Amino acid sequence: MNLQRKLTLMVATGAVALGAGHFVQKQANSRMAEGNPPAGVVISSVTPVAAGPEAIASQTPTFLPPLMDETPTEATAEAEMVESPPSAKLAMTEDATEPDEAAIAAHATAVAINDCAMQLDLLAQPGAMIGLTLLAPCSSDQRVVLRHAGLAVTGKTSASGALFAVLPALAAVAEVEVLFPSGDTAKATIDVPAIADMQRFVVQWQAEDAFQLHGFENGASYGQPGHVSASYAGSPGEGAFLTLLGDSTTDLPLLAEVFTFGADKDAQIVLESAVTEATCGREILGETIMAGQGSVEITDLSLAMPDCTAIGDILVLKNLVQDMKLAAAN
Repeated sequence: MNLQRKLTLMVATGAVALGAGHFVQKQANSRMAEGNPPAGVVISSVTPVAAGPEAIASQTPTFLPPLMDETPTEATAEAEMVESPPSAKLAMTEDATEPDEAAIAAHATAVAINDCAMQLDLLAQPGAMIGLTLLAPCSSDQRVVLRHAGLAVTGKTSASGALFAVLPALAAVAEVEVLFPSGDTAKATIDVPAIADMQRFVVQWQAEDAFQLHGFENGASYGQPGHVSASYAGSPGEGAFLTLLGDSTTDLPLLAEVFTFGADKDAQIVLESAVTEATCGREILGETIMAGQGSVEITDLSLAMPDCTAIGDILVLKNLVQDMKLAAAN
């Protein structure tokens, strides 16, 4: 393979545990339930109304002066002095309106709920990719989990509560769900018919249980055209390509690599896992997903790592696509 490193070859048939479980779903703190929202619509916005009650102006009574040709008598002046203050006080009491505290509180609550409304929009992009825009103004700087057809990766909202991401579609009718630490969710669905022309292989893991995916199309070998990996990912529209997913800066990051190749192409897929101080002497867990021809096959992945004297070695799993197709057929 012309690798400048020590490789320890393993047979995938004996190393990959086939089953319908989801390792990430077994982490109860990281997964939530799914739903079926209407296509393209998540949460409708409410137009805020003007804040605060409408002030009611108090009326000030007007007193007419005596006519110029009349001289007020002492009795008349005395009567005005006695009657005027009570009249003014009575007018103020009748016309003034005290604020309705219950109405103010209800209105403030409605405005707050509207200000915190979440919105998730999806857009079909070339290469059967899904553009994702999340607006969650009351969920700034938060770890979130993006889920689609068994795929689960972490993201992080910005200081304004926004998140922009791109996910590879794994189904023609693609449902995407965003899970928040609070338990809130935002969901949307979009049609991605272009996935019919493609196959996708996914490997996903949590934190330091890392895997590296190499895809080979048209009989390519390492470093030749048709070989894609994290070092050379390619791009949609140029044949096979690799997509790296997940924000590794979050707590308990969920990460994934996705290999995309033609629906009519035969491809070889190799998974590697480096023996490190964090992984040596224990079992690492992952999950693989094979999507194509209208189906999605999910398989648990378990790999026993050598002891720590082997740090620097790399374990290799081969023939994964063929093994998964055999398992699905049986």
